[in-house]
Amino acid sequence: MRRRAPLAPRSRRRAQESVVPMINVVFLLLIFFLMTAQVVPPAPFDMDLPRATGDGDTGQSALYISAGGEIAFEDARGDAALARAARGMDTPLRVHADAALHAATLARILGQLTALGATRIDLVTEGS
Repeated sequence: MRRRAPLAPRSRRRAQESVVPMINVVFLLLIFFLMTAQVVPPAPFDMDLPRATGDGDTGQSALYISAGGEIAFEDARGDAALARAARGMDTPLRVHADAALHAATLARILGQLTALGATRIDLVTEGS
């Protein structure tokens, strides 16, 4: 009787694990963070905010006042910016006033805002 030579065992390849589920999760996370991120437009001019402690910036539209008294709200400037900022807001109006702005000028502008109908105003400061 003739003996057969033992056959060499077949090399089994490990089944490769699919990376598709991991890529799907990464893309879902990317989409989630892009959808939930708040994009805040840059200030229309250089600002040096006063320093204080408290709550952070919420990212809503804000009224900007420069050290020279220039006023901006979104794309409006001057008195038009004041009128637009005070109009029908159910959230507090955030005011970014330069630290070098005279207090009398700020008080005058805040008086104009209240006369135009703004009821809640938050003055934004830098955290320390």
